[in-house]
Amino acid sequence: MAKERSIPAPLTNPETEPFWAAAREGRFLLRACTACGKAHWYPRAVCPFCMSEKTEWREASGRGTIYSVSVMKRAPEVYAVAYVTLEEGPTMMTNIVDCDFDALAIGQAVALTWRPTQGDGPPYPQFRPA
Repeated sequence: MAKERSIPAPLTNPETEPFWAAAREGRFLLRACTACGKAHWYPRAVCPFCMSEKTEWREASGRGTIYSVSVMKRAPEVYAVAYVTLEEGPTMMTNIVDCDFDALAIGQAVALTWRPTQGDGPPYPQFRPA
């Protein structure tokens, strides 16, 4: 079995700290605009669609589908980098884990899982086949 990649602890800032605090509790948050109604990824205070500052944190389902995927085979590591379109609308870059990498497919349903990061960092969102 391939060795799992070690993920560095993410850098936080005042805009993203609520996301990482929720991640420590096992909750997946998205930022959503109350002006245009669209959720967005990566979390930021200003809506990238309408530029409104009227955004809020919302709990996300943690479900999505693979939009694009590439399997990287670098001994001793094997990992999948993917774009996952979340049920709430945004598409995020992530990793697909706990799976047969050769069986991954565009359009496949996936579900959120949390992976530890180096040191005392918050867990990092990744996905596995649903």
